Amino acid sequence: MLAEDEGDDLLLKYVNEFWWFPHMWNHMQPHLFHNESVLAEQMILNKEFALKHGIPTDMGYAVAPHHSGVYPVHVQLYEAWKKVWGITVTSTEEYPHLKPARYRHGFIHSGIMVLPRQTCGLFTHTIFYKEYPGGPRELDKSIRGGELFLTVLLNPISIFMTHLSNYGNDRLGLYTFVNLANFVHCWTNLKLQTLPPVQLAHKYFELFPEQKEPLWQNPCDDKRHKDIWSKEKTCDRLPKFLVVGPQKTGTTALYLFLIMHPAITSNFPNPKTFEEVQFFNGNAYHKGIDWYMNFFPIPSNVTTDFLFEKSANYLHSEDAPNRAAALLPKVKIITILINPSDRAYSWYQHQRAHEDPAAQRYSFYEVITAGRRATPELRALHNRCLVPGWYAAHIERWLTYYPASQLHIIDGHKLRTDPAVVMDGVQKFLGVSQYYNYSQALMFDPQKGFWCQLLDGGKTKCLGKSKGRKYPAMDVESRTFLSRYYKDHNIELSKLFYRLGLPLPAWLREELQKVMR
Repeated sequence: MLAEDEGDDLLLKYVNEFWWFPHMWNHMQPHLFHNESVLAEQMILNKEFALKHGIPTDMGYAVAPHHSGVYPVHVQLYEAWKKVWGITVTSTEEYPHLKPARYRHGFIHSGIMVLPRQTCGLFTHTIFYKEYPGGPRELDKSIRGGELFLTVLLNPISIFMTHLSNYGNDRLGLYTFVNLANFVHCWTNLKLQTLPPVQLAHKYFELFPEQKEPLWQNPCDDKRHKDIWSKEKTCDRLPKFLVVGPQKTGTTALYLFLIMHPAITSNFPNPKTFEEVQFFNGNAYHKGIDWYMNFFPIPSNVTTDFLFEKSANYLHSEDAPNRAAALLPKVKIITILINPSDRAYSWYQHQRAHEDPAAQRYSFYEVITAGRRATPELRALHNRCLVPGWYAAHIERWLTYYPASQLHIIDGHKLRTDPAVVMDGVQKFLGVSQYYNYSQALMFDPQKGFWCQLLDGGKTKCLGKSKGRKYPAMDVESRTFLSRYYKDHNIELSKLFYRLGLPLPAWLREELQKVMR
């Protein structure tokens, strides 16, 4: 029953789900099916049974036994549901966690709206009034001002599900909800109403549009979630550290140095973004953690293999820190910082080389000084040049979700001049037990202008042709402008370094001295 408070526009939903819901043949759990077509075959058997006996199949709503496959998401279930039943709505108690119930949220995945289901205290074994756990008085207390009443009162929309057995025997389900409705009607101004599941889902996300975006958590951190997660999946396939950027600071060089280490393994390349998965900062996030985990090999030895991902646009992303911390709370974070003025100029030259129309048309000085009235293309390039250099603000955002002990900041200029020392520090930070001697594995290539991997026979393996690109030095006018532009950001960065007990990079000291004169 959907209810409106006549004094306030409070919306409240109470549903007693006692009608037929399409789920699985013989009540089997979807996460046990690893093949979508086999899962669909089971659903077809169920649908044929329903059609044969005149049971409605066009409700657009389904539930899964024991919440299996709904959350943590089992992609095969969602796809089979859509193909066989045309499902657009489901519900679960499991997102984001079973308890406390008031924190349950909804989300939308693969076009299916997932509603948060509440707990009413009736279960398969709870079928007789006199045998209610704790005695009948406990049930009546829950209804008359206790937990069940408060659940309805405090949740703008509440969805309950009880079992068929609760409508036989003592008809405990009817007793519970009829008395609950009567108590709410007697002691509140709420007017209870009902909506069919699909309409209810649209109403729910109309009220809570911010919940449409899911926040994936690690299934292995919750026993209930792990129990309804496919045994073919393993959390050992998630990365142990992330290289978060920013772009044009040496992240590709660091990536190549890392994969030289025999105990460190990167994700498989993304066909669209090369070595970067870019999961936490874009639309790919909505594909779910199954999609993400498929980019990582199954470790050969989980005690020594260090899986990692490098996506250089994570650092300045507003979404990435929260999303990463939800799924990977123990992951370690590596960022590389160079003079933000140099980073901005390098990005501009990168875009020129890739024939960005704005970079081709405008000088670097025109780009960095562009105002609000600039064309969208110019404003976009302006922001991509300057915003990633707000280092302190971006790092503080990550530190909101991760302790400082899980963050490692690399001086990008030192990575370029003395990578072996930097990589020793990285190995120590990661806790890699197998030491790799980068001093013997790297050699400076004077033609390329940076360090390369030393191969057998004295040959070297360097970065791709697009790396080490030569371009004119930045003009004095632009550098002067950028020094002033980044003054406050660099001051905040120096305070951050001081708070973290880190020495200031040489480039940061020089910039601070320059603007303080």
